[in-house]
Amino acid sequence: MESQTETPDQHSSADAVYDLIVIGGGAVGENAADRAVQGGLSVVLVEAELVGGECSYWACMPSKALLRSAQALRAARGVSGAAQAVTGELDVEAVLSRRDSFTSGWKDEGQVSWLQGAGIELLRGHARITGPRQVSVTAADGGVTSITARHAVVLATGSAAAIPEVPGLHESHPWTSREGTRAQSVPKSLAIIGGGVVAAELATAYAGFGSKVTVLARSGLLGGMEPLAGELVGKALDSQGVELRLHTAPERVTRTGEGVRLETSTGETLMVQEVLAATGRTPRTGDLGLETVGLEPGSWIETDDTMQVPGFDWLYAVGDVTHRALLTHQGKYQARAAGDVIVARARGARVDDAPWGAHVATADQRAVPQVTFTDPEVASVGLTAAAAREAGHEIRVVDYDLGNVAGAALHADGYAGKARMVVDERRQVILGVTFVGPDVSELLHAATIAVTAEVPLARLWHAVPAYPTISEIWLRLLESYGRPGS
Repeated sequence: MESQTETPDQHSSADAVYDLIVIGGGAVGENAADRAVQGGLSVVLVEAELVGGECSYWACMPSKALLRSAQALRAARGVSGAAQAVTGELDVEAVLSRRDSFTSGWKDEGQVSWLQGAGIELLRGHARITGPRQVSVTAADGGVTSITARHAVVLATGSAAAIPEVPGLHESHPWTSREGTRAQSVPKSLAIIGGGVVAAELATAYAGFGSKVTVLARSGLLGGMEPLAGELVGKALDSQGVELRLHTAPERVTRTGEGVRLETSTGETLMVQEVLAATGRTPRTGDLGLETVGLEPGSWIETDDTMQVPGFDWLYAVGDVTHRALLTHQGKYQARAAGDVIVARARGARVDDAPWGAHVATADQRAVPQVTFTDPEVASVGLTAAAAREAGHEIRVVDYDLGNVAGAALHADGYAGKARMVVDERRQVILGVTFVGPDVSELLHAATIAVTAEVPLARLWHAVPAYPTISEIWLRLLESYGRPGS
């Protein structure tokens, strides 16, 4: 289903020279390329699979499309009047068809057309660095093209699902997030190994489709977030029919003619139709030729805040491959910074001079917004209370029941959710915010601004939330904290 069609913008000549070579044509690579072209540089983007990358075809877009229909149905059933009008069940075939529309049937002609309109050239094939500013690209037919960068090479190759070393798991051909988001039929039963965001979202989706879902989470659910996130999402998954086996791990996996058998650390045995591994990510750097310039193949790529690889005046990395923040929006943020910096340096400008200093990437380490599209949603930004204490901050934690906000009560009958604000007591600014509840994702950007801009609490009192909206939670959090200095 992956398009490898020749396009008019594809180069076949050897030793072509560009100002910038971008390796990886996902959303992150596209942003780096676009920013550089807007700055007047010539750019070629190299992609071995589909232009648009993981987010467009196997992650963000298809997963949210799979989740949305059941979420909308549950939301309607949660409001009296609408609930009485809902008489049918979820049409799974229609959901899968809608998902297919968002992935364009796993064809990338639309993305290629965008590249052409943006003035970005495309070279299809597998890229390998062969030396400083030198890249070779091997096409599907075995043909090799050599290209050179005048100024820079950007690595935007992303990450792949990591499959844990459980005896028999690799041989059982498990699903990963890719198979989970592009499946054309729904298994009757599904075991998900892992307790992170991907595991929780896909458990929500497949439970909504009617699968019998079992989650095996060695370290609990949504670890690394505020504990209230895992608690509320866990309760919701349980109510949706998901069997949560927390602090449990598979010890052996075997695919048989009847399905997949999992032997667990608790001594139990599960039989399911499919098993899905959702235990983290690994960098796509194993066959990029990194060894030719002294870097380690298969490793994450370290960068500074201009996204430049230390020790190289020509090599940059953006997105998942940097391991700074494995989220599409943060990768695009890094890409914009890198593109601007590369343009500035190509012109001989200093990146710490205005306006270039404004474009280095710093927010991806201390103010990262993230939404987990379970039902209820989890929306968070910045530090958790535990992380803030570990970083040495003197903090105060303010919790509030979202169901007590008038806008939330209007939004859904029996609205259940929680909010947490982590305050730096010395500076009187917010270090982190977490919301858990239906549709809280739309609250997140206000929190992101407050954390990123370090808006003093005294000023936030003058940011008046409209009534009656769920955003009134901001007033309730401030009231619970009390006026600074009072």
